[in-house]
Amino acid sequence: MACPLAQENGLGARAVTSAVFFAVGAGLILHVRRVLLRELRQIRKVAGAAQSVLLRPLPPRIDGLDIAAAQLSADHGASIGGDLYEAIATEHGVRVVMGDVRGHGLGAIGTVAAVLGSFREAAHDEGELGGVLRRLERALARHLCERDRAERPSSGPGSDGDTAEEFVTVLLLEIRGDGEVHALNCGHPWPYLLTRGRVRPLVRAEPLPPLGPFPLPARLPAEPCGRLRPGEGLFLHTDGAEDARDTRGRFFPLLPALTAAVRDGPVVPQAVLRAVLTGLLSHTGGRPADDVALLVLHNDRRPLALKPGRVSQHVPR
Repeated sequence: MACPLAQENGLGARAVTSAVFFAVGAGLILHVRRVLLRELRQIRKVAGAAQSVLLRPLPPRIDGLDIAAAQLSADHGASIGGDLYEAIATEHGVRVVMGDVRGHGLGAIGTVAAVLGSFREAAHDEGELGGVLRRLERALARHLCERDRAERPSSGPGSDGDTAEEFVTVLLLEIRGDGEVHALNCGHPWPYLLTRGRVRPLVRAEPLPPLGPFPLPARLPAEPCGRLRPGEGLFLHTDGAEDARDTRGRFFPLLPALTAAVRDGPVVPQAVLRAVLTGLLSHTGGRPADDVALLVLHNDRRPLALKPGRVSQHVPR
């Protein structure tokens, strides 16, 4: 209304006034759009950094073991969800955790953080896998109680809220310097042992119940799983890989996909991971309905040459 041209009744004046207002409005819209895009990029950058700290990328090699890992989140735009994994070199051997939190996507990230944080400490501190598992159980119980109190501040001290329905499946592995593998499994799928041209389950034992609903037994002896020899690999996964379905409701054929990946050559973690991911995404049309985590380990250690009076042992290259 302050524009002098707006007081004119001529067609030319009205056209000029409209052009001025259009230019000013378009400039304001473009400016706001640039500001919003800049803020969105910054938010995504911060979120990506936070997610990479929580589920940090694994190094390609740990203590003579080649490693490849990947995760798919069921939530669009998120790079992590309710699945978790970690591998750490310790004085007891390379210790690995693979887990799956009840539910999927962003809502399960707090539980993932509690379990992973506990494992990263306990893997170094505890001499036995059973001690590591008990630390994870206590960390999960504390997290669920704190979350329940935060969500239900009026609840009494004896109220459990919804924590009784929460659980986490957990697989713990310990791969020692000589290749001996020991495991503790709480409701998680067992890994597959990969050799050239052959895939088979590492163990067929019955797992313990998942962490959360039931207390752990008094004794927790680790399950001996044999030896991971040089050239052999392990494939760890969450149930989202086996339960992924196509549009016709058919499950993803994980075992045939693994067999095809090692049929014609040595076990190469990146190649195995790429083959399974490609098949999984093709089967589900690009996005599985549940979180998926995959981890491939390959023993690339080589034995020392035998010397008189000495016993052969494995060392990392």
